[in-house]
Amino acid sequence: KPSRVAVGDDVRLTSEPLKQALAEGLMDAGVDVIDIGLAGAEEVYFAAFHLDVDGGIEVTASHNPMDYNGMKLVRGGAQPISGDTGLKDVHRLAEANSFSQPQRRGSLVRQSILQPYVEHLLGYVDLANLKPLKLVVNAGNGAAGPALEKLVARLPGEHHLLFTDVDGSFPNHHPDPTDEANLKDLKQLVHAHGLDFGIAFDGDGDRIGAVDGVGRVVW
Repeated sequence: KPSRVAVGDDVRLTSEPLKQALAEGLMDAGVDVIDIGLAGAEEVYFAAFHLDVDGGIEVTASHNPMDYNGMKLVRGGAQPISGDTGLKDVHRLAEANSFSQPQRRGSLVRQSILQPYVEHLLGYVDLANLKPLKLVVNAGNGAAGPALEKLVARLPGEHHLLFTDVDGSFPNHHPDPTDEANLKDLKQLVHAHGLDFGIAFDGDGDRIGAVDGVGRVVW
């Protein structure tokens, strides 16, 4: 019985219409919706406590192929919703299709939280104590691109950005950075510029792959 829910979506071609349908369903149930727009899953989790809402939903299929889609859900405060903490209850309610009639229809507002999210990430470290590094960051045309551009601009060192333009067709490689075949461009750039390491993100920005300065996969 939430009163306010934040929703976001990744770059997949089906994500925006699915998010719109999700918002309509929430509003039909009397929930006020805050649409934070294109966002990675971590941004939705941030919204779940930053905006003081009762939950957050990211429309995404994470690292899966471009024709997949789904949703990731959290409670207020970014508490996880899993099979052990309520997801099966949601499943049963949906299958039963038995919902109480709300007293009012919910509202919809759009609000970007990109800048507060970046400031929150930077709050985890003391920039003055960071060793300047030479690195490459591959957004993989996914939802992490806009945040990564703002983030690396504030970090010391030499940074190279790959595929930060958002594109749900994933034109450069499959959005799974744990598959070494998708790290080819990352490895090449590390070698070409003598960088310390490289990091690649998945479609919704919550999974990474990494290579060291000699191109070995380390994560």
